[in-house]
Amino acid sequence: MSSIATSLAPDANAEIVDGLAQAVADLSVETLKAQNYHWNVTGMAFGPLHELFQKIYEDHFEGQDELAERIKMLGAHAEGTYSGFLKRARIRECDGRIDAQTMIANLKADQEALSGQLTALAELADKHGDLVTNDLAVERASVHDKFAWLLGAHLEG
Repeated sequence: MSSIATSLAPDANAEIVDGLAQAVADLSVETLKAQNYHWNVTGMAFGPLHELFQKIYEDHFEGQDELAERIKMLGAHAEGTYSGFLKRARIRECDGRIDAQTMIANLKADQEALSGQLTALAELADKHGDLVTNDLAVERASVHDKFAWLLGAHLEG
């Protein structure tokens, strides 16, 4: 029995790899943004935000690796440069010279975008019978949903 990575139709494989590459690019930019905010956050909520931003960038670093490894399993090249990520990414950089509330709102919006993107990738993978990519994308979408919820809680009240 062949693995799904070798049994996908070439067009399906290309579509899935493209979705994975988009997710890696966006997640890479988001990782650095969260680390930047971790370094530069100030104010009364410094402690909890410093810690939350660290949890986000540490999780995202591992997530990038999982997604990039799936690209390799599908027989494609995984982008590994910031210049390449920035050309492709929909998530935008930020220099970190903003207040904590704006940092939180930016990361929350990005987490929601990542969740939506990964949900769409899961649906695409499912359509093509790639349950491994589907499972990976669903798992990552769930992580981003949780981070969006945690960030949103800081914006309430």
